[in-house]
Amino acid sequence: MRRGVFAGSAVAVLMLTAACGSGDNSAGKGDSVQPVGDSKQAGSGYDGYGGGSGAVPAADAVKNGPAGELKVKATTELGATVTDSAGFTLYRFDKDTPKPPKSNCEGDCATAWPAVSADDASAGEGIDKSLLGSVERADGTKQLTLAGWPVYRYAKDTKAGDTLGEGVGGTWHVLAPDGKPAKAGGGAGSGSGADPSAGGGADEAAGAGEAGGGQEKAQADPVGVNRNTKLGAILTDAEGRTMYRFDKDSAWPMKTNCLGACLNTWKPVKAVDKELVKGIPAELVGTFKRPDGTEQLTIDCWPMYTFAGDKEAGDINGQGKQGTWFAVSDKGKKVTATG
Repeated sequence: MRRGVFAGSAVAVLMLTAACGSGDNSAGKGDSVQPVGDSKQAGSGYDGYGGGSGAVPAADAVKNGPAGELKVKATTELGATVTDSAGFTLYRFDKDTPKPPKSNCEGDCATAWPAVSADDASAGEGIDKSLLGSVERADGTKQLTLAGWPVYRYAKDTKAGDTLGEGVGGTWHVLAPDGKPAKAGGGAGSGSGADPSAGGGADEAAGAGEAGGGQEKAQADPVGVNRNTKLGAILTDAEGRTMYRFDKDSAWPMKTNCLGACLNTWKPVKAVDKELVKGIPAELVGTFKRPDGTEQLTIDCWPMYTFAGDKEAGDINGQGKQGTWFAVSDKGKKVTATG
């Protein structure tokens, strides 16, 4: 009887292993799936929120103090950004919602990303005061909102003007004065784009996108296939950007080794509804929960990323980077060709 139980367990393990990345591992090549370290290093703990075990938090007086009069700061890389009265950069989280306002950053997340109190906050020059509001957090405190988006500081920003939180996890962004993510070329005005129900959150919140651009994005195929002349048929995201996998990740068990500074260059692709995916086998499409709680798309159990160096749809500038980053074929396999 005991022998039968052990045999059944072995079969179950083999079946699970076969379902995840088996095609890349059977040949015994150098990129065979291996664990990438202990659980803290490879996908758990504070580092996933951008803090890291060696994070140096901002001073408590700044982290927990009032924002005071919000200011607009012009930057070369991000355009117009929003800071508190002390000059510390303010952020928004893509997993929050603006309408209705709701924070989804609690626990360890809230340690790395301290919520900005709504008390004593006011709009300085360049910020429409009607965009300021508040949302009640789970602990009963009132968090400042801008255009409906809950507002945060970042614990690793240790001095005024730091923007170390930009792009962390692919979900954290410096705030622009209208509540949208700051980006180069963005203005400080608060025109029609300032209304969170009229396009600013169209690609973030279902039903909010009356703007044509938001609806167009919602209708795009979440995973596409680009017939690249150099690499062949490779997978792209909804915006046509090439998707890559990282050899230092692990498909079985599914783990990520792209954390911290890695996420400034390689952006996790958001999970998609596999029922909406066309052109590739549905069984290849999966989901991986990252340390910050966000859901990342997996193909054949490998976490998927886009490359910040790809400026236009169809670019393949990330192919072969550091000998560890590779595009993925429409069969779910790593593409090693370099063209």
